[in-house]
Amino acid sequence: MFARPRRILARFFNKSRKINNEPLNKVSLIVIILIDIFILVNVFTGLDDISRWQIAPSQSYPCYVEWQNYQTQTNKDTIDKKYELLKLSLPVDNNTKSSFVSEYRQAEEGHLGKVSETCLKYADSKDKINNSTNQQALKGIDQKQAKITNLEQTSRTIRSQYDSTLLEKIAGQSRNQSINSVGAEKAKQTLDQNTRTISTLKKEISNLKNELIAKPESISFIAFLNDDGKFNEVEKGYRQASFWYPSIQFGFQSLFLLPLIFLALLVQKFSQRKGYGLISLISWHLLVIFFIPLIFKIFEFLQVGVIFQFLVDIISALFGRLLFLISYLYILIIPLVGFGLIKFFQKFVFNTKAQVAIRVQRSCCVNCAKTIRHHDSYCPHCGYYQYVECQNCHNLTYEHLPYCKQCGHSQEPSKL
Repeated sequence: MFARPRRILARFFNKSRKINNEPLNKVSLIVIILIDIFILVNVFTGLDDISRWQIAPSQSYPCYVEWQNYQTQTNKDTIDKKYELLKLSLPVDNNTKSSFVSEYRQAEEGHLGKVSETCLKYADSKDKINNSTNQQALKGIDQKQAKITNLEQTSRTIRSQYDSTLLEKIAGQSRNQSINSVGAEKAKQTLDQNTRTISTLKKEISNLKNELIAKPESISFIAFLNDDGKFNEVEKGYRQASFWYPSIQFGFQSLFLLPLIFLALLVQKFSQRKGYGLISLISWHLLVIFFIPLIFKIFEFLQVGVIFQFLVDIISALFGRLLFLISYLYILIIPLVGFGLIKFFQKFVFNTKAQVAIRVQRSCCVNCAKTIRHHDSYCPHCGYYQYVECQNCHNLTYEHLPYCKQCGHSQEPSKL
């Protein structure tokens, strides 16, 4: 049962560590491994770079997340909700010269794809509210809020120390000997004063917020953000881009890997045919290295790409929220796909009979593909015996070929 897989693995390792059927020495093997690691790292680096050619959905629709957060803020009153939106739209560092529009457009430089026109208009509205006057108003609100925080902390400290200061007063302890910040006789007075100051600051903050929200550029910005018609299109575009983005990435990564695999395969076959042992070994290693990330990317695509989303939609439609059934489908599908790939490579790419037929026509060894004389029974390069006895006429014929060269009888094993 496992004889064939063992032969395949043995053949794989023999091709990976032998030149002309002679094993590599330890130093050469280490050099080959280091070259493999270096190339593999660069292949993954190239894959990561080419996968960024297409701008991500978050770059195509940079305003989507902010709009979605604004829509989900239902636990705040209208003034606070609008103020938080304006505050998030005003950068902390106002010394930067770049605008929101230019920042959004930077995603297009050197990449494929465009930024949503709605998001660019949204960025333009943000740029209009980002002026020095609004920045000063925002700083004033933050400063007053900081004062309120300090006063509330002071009031909490006084309340926590009140019982202690009261006992000190009853005991007749000198104020200079007290460890508390405020004496019992002044505690209520200080608390009342802090309460009045906090109330005044809150009113001032409320007025500043209302003034900031009532400005024309703020009204225009909030009205634009409340235009559900425009942002429904943004949401639709964002979801569609998110759906196709993994597939586009996989397409670019395949575009990067497939020419390398094809080139390595051509060099490997050419070097085998010509008997260039070292080139054959290196090209074989390159072929394996290029296949490794391709296999990783295929499995990654199956987990997040169009096929995965298609399966999610089917499972959701048929079985509701039982999405764990997708794992069962993958457990069934992936082995079938793997079986199909194995059959394809065995039959078309690494087919022994097809390779032997070409080697016999070119007077090459059926095992190592090196040139030999027409009537040599053993390969002088690898020592492999070239013939097998015909089942019908018992004369010698080429191994692995389907018919006897003497009598033409089929060499295929009979099927009972």
